[in-house]
Amino acid sequence: MGFLSDIEIAQASVMEPIETVAKTLGLDGDSLELYGKYKAKVDIHKLPKTAGQGKLVLVTAINPTPAGEGKTTTVVGLGDALRRIGKRTIIALREPSLGPVFGVKGGAAGGGYAQVVPMEDINLHFTGDFHAIGAANNLVAAMLDNHIYQGNALGIDSRRITWKRCVGMNDRQLRYVTDGLGGRTNGVPREDGFDITVASEIMAVLCLASDINDLKDRLSRIIVGYTRDEVPVTVGQLKAQGALAALLKDAIKPNLVQTLEHTPAFIHGGPFANIAHGCNSVIATQTALKLADYVVTEAGFGADLGAEKFIDIKCRKAGLTPSAVVIVATVKALKMHGGVPKTELGTKNLDALAKGMPNLLKHIENITQKFGLPAVVAINRFPTDDVEELKLIEEQCKAYGVRVALSEVWAKGGEGGEELAREVIRLVESGESKNFHFLYEDSLPIKEKINRIVTEIYGGDGVDFTSAASKEIAKLEGLGFGNLPICMAKTQYSLSDDQTKTGRPTGFRITVRNVKVSAGAGFIVALTGDIMTMPGLPKVPAAEKIDVDENGNISGLF
Repeated sequence: MGFLSDIEIAQASVMEPIETVAKTLGLDGDSLELYGKYKAKVDIHKLPKTAGQGKLVLVTAINPTPAGEGKTTTVVGLGDALRRIGKRTIIALREPSLGPVFGVKGGAAGGGYAQVVPMEDINLHFTGDFHAIGAANNLVAAMLDNHIYQGNALGIDSRRITWKRCVGMNDRQLRYVTDGLGGRTNGVPREDGFDITVASEIMAVLCLASDINDLKDRLSRIIVGYTRDEVPVTVGQLKAQGALAALLKDAIKPNLVQTLEHTPAFIHGGPFANIAHGCNSVIATQTALKLADYVVTEAGFGADLGAEKFIDIKCRKAGLTPSAVVIVATVKALKMHGGVPKTELGTKNLDALAKGMPNLLKHIENITQKFGLPAVVAINRFPTDDVEELKLIEEQCKAYGVRVALSEVWAKGGEGGEELAREVIRLVESGESKNFHFLYEDSLPIKEKINRIVTEIYGGDGVDFTSAASKEIAKLEGLGFGNLPICMAKTQYSLSDDQTKTGRPTGFRITVRNVKVSAGAGFIVALTGDIMTMPGLPKVPAAEKIDVDENGNISGLF
């Protein structure tokens, strides 16, 4: 008998009404805005006055591989496990993007018996947040081009417009377009392009804003282009921030759902992890910390991107301090980092595992030494994992002063995560997070910040800046943006900027081809490699397998 698919497991589950889940957090009906029976938005202005301050647990991972690591599944399973052993727990995740859902990655609601539900809703339209963000993004574009059409009082250089339109789908055809064609009444012709919605700066702004007033301030600071004299033009100068905030007034409220085991879950926001900061919203995280003893959250991709940005951007901006970090890996993924093809991962191979281990050990080093945080390695256990392979991982991690906990949450739900949960509690109660620190100070020049990330987090020898990047850095520092943190746009598959260099590469340098400022979000994006802000669909999109029957039941989501 075969395994049930994720969607089959989710559809067979019995959910509790969301009001029942909310009551376990001390939330009454006045603080909820219902979206059907099983989804609600939380009014952050109506939280219990006795709200406390929980402990924040970050789940990160090794550099991702086609074998899969199971980071979101671990977040869900760990949350369920903590609740099983008596801790009031909330998990906090990003919302999935429609692009990957219909593309190659599939959904992002966990897997097996460690999922958030209703899985289909979460992976599709959910509560409409992404649609609101897309509408706000495109209102900026419409007002910008209308300003130029109506006389261009701000003197915007149409060749220096940095703002793009967006759509919430992988569509490579829209990366580069020409618009405003068809004569004078149809606008001013210019080259343009589309980003996927999760790459919009408005997504990053919403996820870093602390409240509606902060949201408006951040929106007003967004730079949409430059004048002919190289002076930045902002959303505030277009007088658009009020209308944008009106479009986002509901989207800013965190979404409450539940796991298969009825653990409360905030799922809110979803910025790209390689070109933005890759974390759920500050509002959702801070709200969860007021309502729970433990909050389990994640950051996108491997620790070189996700954890570094979570700490140096999100924690820095929001005043957060993680109490413990979980680093997720699998035997199969580590063997891929050791050079084994995907077709041979089920075969015992200690040599390949030993060659792949340095990737995990580098991430341990970064978390415990570069950021001063206590960590545990969570190994998602598969039936094909050999005892000697698991022992090798445990011994090498022990030499780094970090314990390994086997996780079987995919197959067993919260019960399969209790070993991991107990180790997380031990780390939190040890108080080792008091050694927490950022990688760099705000006052460092932009190039020095980038160099520190590359040499200390990636293990590279240094950074090469193109002439375009150096010119832009000098301009941004001259405009007063030099104190902003850095958001590296880099491949997720390698510690380097070359995705073919798996494991722990050495002797490499990173090339920064350009930089740009996300003035509303409050960070500098350093562009490396060929990172796309509008992905394309694969040869066989996941969309081909998705269907719905006459009763409205969806199949094919995973």
